[in-house]
Amino acid sequence: MNESLHKCDRFSGQINVPGDKSISHRALMFAGIAQGTSTIRGLATGRDVASTASCLKALGVEITKSAPDTVRVRGAGEQGLTRPAAVLDAGNSGTTIRLLSGILAGQPFRSTITGDRYLCRRPMSRIIEPLQQMGAKISSADNGLPPLEIEGGALHGITYRLPVASAQVKSCVLLAGLFASGRTTVVEKVPSRDHTERMLPLLGVVVEKEGLSVSVEGGARLSATDIDVPGDPSSAAFFAAAAAIVPGGRVRIDNLCLNPTRSAFFETLARMGARIEKTNERIQAGEPVADLIVSQGELSACTVDGAILPSLIDEVPVLAVLATQANGVTAIRDAAELRVKETDRIRALSESLSRMGARVREFPDGLEIEGPTKLQAATIETFDDHRIAMAFSVAALVASGETVIENAACADISFPDFYLTLRQLAGLS
Repeated sequence: MNESLHKCDRFSGQINVPGDKSISHRALMFAGIAQGTSTIRGLATGRDVASTASCLKALGVEITKSAPDTVRVRGAGEQGLTRPAAVLDAGNSGTTIRLLSGILAGQPFRSTITGDRYLCRRPMSRIIEPLQQMGAKISSADNGLPPLEIEGGALHGITYRLPVASAQVKSCVLLAGLFASGRTTVVEKVPSRDHTERMLPLLGVVVEKEGLSVSVEGGARLSATDIDVPGDPSSAAFFAAAAAIVPGGRVRIDNLCLNPTRSAFFETLARMGARIEKTNERIQAGEPVADLIVSQGELSACTVDGAILPSLIDEVPVLAVLATQANGVTAIRDAAELRVKETDRIRALSESLSRMGARVREFPDGLEIEGPTKLQAATIETFDDHRIAMAFSVAALVASGETVIENAACADISFPDFYLTLRQLAGLS
């Protein structure tokens, strides 16, 4: 399905975005290995989280839906998962395959997990190495690519220093550590998303944090609990960006997760000149939550690099679109990780921005974008990458002519109603 969009005269309204995808994955997995029944409300409804649910069901976890975004999970307990009858399919979800591999590494059976053709191009050596150090037997396709065949059980705790900042790898090792003997510690170079560390204590697991290290003890028992998932800041970023660049734009996004490891995009947006107001601040599911009001402003270029990158890595595509409307040269560096996402996002951004008339330079680890630029309509190839599709849908709202987003349905991976919501706010039929 292609989507055709054109320049809009307004962008305003009040919305809720789907539940946070990272938190939703974890809520399902943790509830799945807990004792008792958990209710999860506000669960992300995209395809990635559905892949996690499907894999858990194949492992014997009972998941029933009582509303589109509400499920009850009857946990199997830490030793109650069953050997799957078929290969587990993580779809397009890197979080599913990496975090679930940590759990599978602790199970006394053999399992195989794979994904779609895009996921099967993503590197898994970064989880294979620590899991093998813990005692798991793992085989993979060439160069550490999926599918992964995991023979788990008899794990021992380790201290693992992350070579690359990655919340997925950190969480994978910590989850394996729950099934290992002794203590498992992960040491980071720079902080990454900490949803795992925030949620595990809600289910009764003691998590010790000291500086950039986080530890768990093996043999922990998880107890069921109810979880209300706040809105996904990565999904909200697209609407905040549109409000910031459409003349007179103003959007209110309610019930939004503003975890410090996830809020760097909004801090950067404010630094560039957009007007941002937080209201109704509170704590929900262990996460800081607020309602956010974003209004259009005169944007100035910025530099995004170093330690801030892990906190906004998923928002770089829409940040690059913002840069085309900002005064000056925006530099996005130290972002080589983008080349091994759902697609090579650096290359995809460079090619598509150039197609729309932007002035952009590509580097091995990022981009430089000179603005402001009057964008021109183009046909955008999404490479089945939801964040590329949504970012260039925002660009279309300030471009002359009609922009065509090819295979726009890939937005369903994280936000099934993205185009309906975008059109309503932009006043497009």
